[in-house]
Amino acid sequence: MSATPAPLLDVPAPRSGPAGIRLVVTDMDGTLLDDAKRIPGGLWPLLGELRRRGVLFSPASGRQYATLARQFADVAEGMVFIAENGTYVVRDGVELSSDPLDPSVAADVARRVRRLAADGVDVGAVVCGKRSAYVERTDAAFLAEVRRYYVEHRVVEDVTAVDDDVIKVALFDFGSAERRTAAALRDFAATHRVVVSGEHWVDVMNRTANKGAALRALQRELGITSAQTMVFGDYLNDLEMLDAADWSFAMANAHPDVVRRARHLAPSNNDNGVLRTIARVMDISLAS
Repeated sequence: MSATPAPLLDVPAPRSGPAGIRLVVTDMDGTLLDDAKRIPGGLWPLLGELRRRGVLFSPASGRQYATLARQFADVAEGMVFIAENGTYVVRDGVELSSDPLDPSVAADVARRVRRLAADGVDVGAVVCGKRSAYVERTDAAFLAEVRRYYVEHRVVEDVTAVDDDVIKVALFDFGSAERRTAAALRDFAATHRVVVSGEHWVDVMNRTANKGAALRALQRELGITSAQTMVFGDYLNDLEMLDAADWSFAMANAHPDVVRRARHLAPSNNDNGVLRTIARVMDISLAS
């Protein structure tokens, strides 16, 4: 964390009474987590205060459900996890919604990645199922990235033949995912979502799948309005989610398109921006 936190940018000042927020949803990488991938220690007492106030906290990430559940294991009861970029939503181990990908499409994407790799692009595919993630590439550098986001993963001979409900295919490019891998998948974008979810990651999902669609379904289920929802994001896979909340915040480190889309700007992920913003808007004292 920075020794001297950055200013609170355009974060709204606290109102005289409660802000009326019932749901707080945050992206993980580049948003809640700092650049070292650490959850800020002050989150845990803040979650206790939000729960006391009846406010639901929901991580929304490209990470798999098993990874998120492990990260929040001590406070997971009652928490809704919007996993795999909205393709899989789970609460207390029970699926609330999912948007499975046609296995033939997943196989086509995997084969395209094989061709890219054969042409010299340093890229690998992660076929994401409900039970596990599946990879063919076995080098240490690639598997280290996979382990970071997919606690449950298996190395298989052929990712086009996995026996699982596939919800997306994630591609890790050691170069620029936006310039190289995403560009090579333009034809898939005619029928599916090809979204750059980080500097090195591209996800291929159903056109109907995104964090925003998952969030809107959750809002309907819980009877929560956009005016009662606070959302934080930093990258292109967060755009639709920002649209679902009146209290939408781009991090100071966010992609320019995210900054333009959000209503407000929060301090960066390295300046504890999510926690400081929640505390300011909801008039909560952060633990020192």
